[in-house]
Amino acid sequence: MNKIVLAIGGNAIIKEGQKGTIVEQQENIAESCDMILDLIEQGNEVVITHGNGPQVGNTLIKVHMASSVIPPYPLDVCDAETQGNLGYLIQQALKNRMTERGIDKTVASIVTQSVVSQEDPAFDNPTKPIGPFYTQEQLDEALKEQEFSYIEDSGRGYRRVVPSPKPIKIVEKDAVEALLKSGVTVITAGGGGIPVVETNGILKGAEAVIDKDFASALLAAEVGADYLFILTGVEQVAVNFGKPNQENLSTLSIADAKKYMDEGQFPKGSMGPKIEAAIYFLEKGGKNVVITSIDKLQDALNGKTGTRLVL
Repeated sequence: MNKIVLAIGGNAIIKEGQKGTIVEQQENIAESCDMILDLIEQGNEVVITHGNGPQVGNTLIKVHMASSVIPPYPLDVCDAETQGNLGYLIQQALKNRMTERGIDKTVASIVTQSVVSQEDPAFDNPTKPIGPFYTQEQLDEALKEQEFSYIEDSGRGYRRVVPSPKPIKIVEKDAVEALLKSGVTVITAGGGGIPVVETNGILKGAEAVIDKDFASALLAAEVGADYLFILTGVEQVAVNFGKPNQENLSTLSIADAKKYMDEGQFPKGSMGPKIEAAIYFLEKGGKNVVITSIDKLQDALNGKTGTRLVL
């Protein structure tokens, strides 16, 4: 029996080109259930983490549009709201499929807080775009009421940018471990967890977002996971991606991964954070980390596909 952490991307829950309706999200989640339940039926302890980027973006649009009617929510509360929404959808889909397959297991979601340092340099250099796109005219109007930072993003308009500090502790780690020991399948650290700063044991929410893969790696290390699976849209990591000389990698050493990152092979907006998270897990004593797509999860566990990072 293995203790496995599965990190599922938010874009797997709202796929490209979709509106993001609840029905669409439910259908996308349902597609993933059987691959996860296969692992559970084999006796593995499973922790599921997930992204929430598209969902937080949608929540911020709602907050903006309703700001003249109700007080706006701060970003940490938006993080919490989407964690709860997605945790509910995932746990319900899993439980329903368990019932259909005759699996007697409990599924629980934990709204998770991730401690970050007030001294993290990310707070002085916000770089993570979130929320709606603004035209120049809309931005000028928004700046009359807000003190947020904005950047031009990919030629599509201006977006708010926030810090993305590194998590240093998962507040609810002990609760996750207790549930696992009780045989519960746990959904946690949604969207990287709610960023909080800690002063003399007192927690306070921070206006930031946390990379969910890095938080998943931290959680996996803290609970002593045997496997960390970072699930993405491709079966294997590749160098020269999308070019005629593309090369898929079945094994990738930390030294080669760092070299490829220096060469720009793994961009910050796509594969880069996943590679950094994988390296972090291994350097914290983790045993096995694999990057692959969710439909290849079982084959990757059996060593037939995926990209396995090694020391």
